Amino acid sequence: MVDEIRRIMGDGAAHGVRLRYAVETDPLGTAGGVRNAVDLVRALVVVLNGDILADLDLSAMLRFHAERGSRATLYLTRVADPSQYGLVELEADGRVRSFVEKPAPGQATVDTVNAGVYVLDREVVAAIPTGRAVSIERETFPGLLRDRVPFYGWVAGNYWLDIGSPAKYRQGQLDLLAGRVTSPLAPEGAAPDGRAIAPGVELAPNATVSGPCVIGAGTRVEAGARVGPNAVLGARCVVGTGARVEGAILWDRVVVGAGAVLRDCIVGAGARVEGAILWDRVVVGAGAVLRDCIVGAGARIGANAELGFTAVLEADTVIPPGTRT
Repeated sequence: MVDEIRRIMGDGAAHGVRLRYAVETDPLGTAGGVRNAVDLVRALVVVLNGDILADLDLSAMLRFHAERGSRATLYLTRVADPSQYGLVELEADGRVRSFVEKPAPGQATVDTVNAGVYVLDREVVAAIPTGRAVSIERETFPGLLRDRVPFYGWVAGNYWLDIGSPAKYRQGQLDLLAGRVTSPLAPEGAAPDGRAIAPGVELAPNATVSGPCVIGAGTRVEAGARVGPNAVLGARCVVGTGARVEGAILWDRVVVGAGAVLRDCIVGAGARVEGAILWDRVVVGAGAVLRDCIVGAGARIGANAELGFTAVLEADTVIPPGTRT
């Protein structure tokens, strides 16, 4: 993952920022990893979890932190079903009162949850123990309460989604397509009709592309193929003659063979789906090869697995990485 992030982001110059990397040789936990990077900062530390999609106003959160004289501030969001999350109770002025483990359905006292963005004074981070794994949720934050450190929660009503599962990741993609997420970044070739077709895409004259959708640079859509609605294709994909890709998320270099059908699924980079049918909630790992098979809803195909001709996978089947059938 580190190498992949470095490959894509580099030193940040292409995005107008300067990036430096702090790499853990051994897992250090949610607080230990932040402590590992403290030497790269001089004042405030802003921590953003990598498995959330949000359009929060960080400037507003930083103002709140300064105005309250806070040493640590959590971004909190309201959720419809609090029983799925640990909750954060606040005083009237926004100071954190307590943390509540996942309550039973109907027993929640608040609906505000830790949304995975923190503003921390450097001294708070520097105080995290070194040389071992440390949990920010179970050790650092309770310690701030115990020591009566100024510790606040900032509640915002912006878009927020935990994308830590394939289903939620796909939902995030669809929400971006639908414009539910405010973002200054738009895919290449974005048009008013909801289609974003990047430069270098080859569309056969009788191919059909329905918005909303995104088609990455260098992708080829062949005769009679249908892409969209609600499809995202990475760079250098191929959608073969008569194939259908609807509601699916395809990473870079995915090959969809002639006549294949992909609906409401996720396909990893470099995978090949040749003549197969993939139903909803299917997840195909990078480099996997599926030939003339039917994959039932919710099945998971591991990276570099190969499924041969006439295979039929029942719903929710799991195929380990590297499997050959």
